[in-house]
Amino acid sequence: MTLTFDRTTYSNLLAEIAPKAIETEEEYDRLLAVAERLTFAKNLTPEEKVLYKLLVTLIEVYETKNYPIDTSEPHEILQHIMESSGTRQADLVGIIGSSGVVSEVVNGKRSISKAQAKALGDYFQISPSLFI
Repeated sequence: MTLTFDRTTYSNLLAEIAPKAIETEEEYDRLLAVAERLTFAKNLTPEEKVLYKLLVTLIEVYETKNYPIDTSEPHEILQHIMESSGTRQADLVGIIGSSGVVSEVVNGKRSISKAQAKALGDYFQISPSLFI
């Protein structure tokens, strides 16, 4: 069964949420909370999916302007991902090489090869491009 997009339902959602270009931290927090609720909701309606895309776009524009991301080195990204996921260097032995290779990669003494980037992407289930 294909669900069709209903303009009236979408108009009601827009009236309820009242999304607009984000100019304040309060508006950012409010729309971020709505987007997070939609992110974890099950079985979004077509109208909610369209609203979600709109909110994500507004949030990304605000974040790009107000929270520019410094470019990080691939090994710094790896360190952050390891820390946030509770992964130890020993967990990567055999994934990207010996314990010596893993230590050198994690500490930035050896660059991450394309093959290692792919293996890390597969292991952490993220894009390998983060490590290149």
